[in-house]
Amino acid sequence: MLPYTLRSLPLLGLLGALALGFAGCSGQGAPPPRSAPTVAVQTVHTAPVSLTTELPGRVSAFRVAEVRPQVNGVVLRRLFTEGDLVHEGQQLYQIDPAPYEASLASAQATLAHAKAALTAAEAQVERYRPLVEARAVSRQDYDNAVAALDQDRADVQSGLATVRAAAINLAYTKVYSPISGRSGRSSVTEGALVTANQTASLVTITQLDPVYVDLTQPSATLLRLRRELDSGQIRSVGANKAPVQLQLEDGSRYDAQGMLQFSEVTVDQGTGSVTLRAIFPNHRGLLLPGMFVRATLEEGLRLGAILAPQVGITHSPDGTATALVVGPDERIAQRKLLLDRAIGDQWVVTQGLADGDRVVVSGTQKVQPGMQVKVTTSEEPAAEQTPRAALAAPGAVPAGSPDSPASSLDVARASR
Repeated sequence: MLPYTLRSLPLLGLLGALALGFAGCSGQGAPPPRSAPTVAVQTVHTAPVSLTTELPGRVSAFRVAEVRPQVNGVVLRRLFTEGDLVHEGQQLYQIDPAPYEASLASAQATLAHAKAALTAAEAQVERYRPLVEARAVSRQDYDNAVAALDQDRADVQSGLATVRAAAINLAYTKVYSPISGRSGRSSVTEGALVTANQTASLVTITQLDPVYVDLTQPSATLLRLRRELDSGQIRSVGANKAPVQLQLEDGSRYDAQGMLQFSEVTVDQGTGSVTLRAIFPNHRGLLLPGMFVRATLEEGLRLGAILAPQVGITHSPDGTATALVVGPDERIAQRKLLLDRAIGDQWVVTQGLADGDRVVVSGTQKVQPGMQVKVTTSEEPAAEQTPRAALAAPGAVPAGSPDSPASSLDVARASR
């Protein structure tokens, strides 16, 4: 067995090499000064920007007609199929016309009697006129004949009105559709007794082409839209109208373009909101009353707008928007911004930035206003360039050098 000193020789060599390594490191002097932090920037420029506004709303029918009977009677026939398209003037129901045909015949007979009496009265007045001048007939008899003639004329006029009313009631036994549209569910069947002006409708006809889309928005937004329309910022397609695109409930875009009407609005005193009404064609019947949709209003093209990335803009607790900008001297400056709206992942900046400004989009946590920085022109966040030496443990000696631990062990083994 070797003595203790000889067995401990490799360990002593290793400890000696480590001591030399630490001594060498301690003699390197003070660390080099810290370099300026690197940030990624995005240069903003003025460019035309298409402005849009999304408005939530619901679809409503263009016209709705609740068909009610105007005479009393029993329904003999229903002349349409529920759910089918009906046309204006198409007959929907037939009410029993027999009582009204009898009333019309009676009125016509009364009218004929009145006309006959009128003819006799006119003949009597014609006979009395020369006789009263010859004093062969008293003046009183002549005046009575003239009064009877006027009464008969009034009876004829009354008879004509009665005949007309009877004819109208007879025509009302045929119930027609007042508009063209899709029929709903019928509330009566054959044999049902209906009454004039009843509260329950026989059927509801709904016109679905075109349709209205009622959009709800604060009144302040309406005022802004009207100002932009009057100033020409919104592309106009008519008096007080603007083009609108529609997005359906499933996220798909409606293929037809509508028009927004600003004239038919009222302000809700409880909520302070207004209802804007847009008209859309609905040839295929995709838009149904009550459907929730979102309308996109094309406000127009804003010239000289600046779009800034949202990742480079922060908001303070009071809502103030700020951005860090790299100046010509490569120093950080903070700008207060006035934002209009968001378009995708960018903000429309109306105040605070100018054409050519470089907005910091990466590395904002390690810089402050006034600091000198290094700028990378990449639009993506720049990766931190860490010195390779910093990845090794403090005080470590590069492998393979004469002072490395492996070299000391080799020397110790050779000495054995």
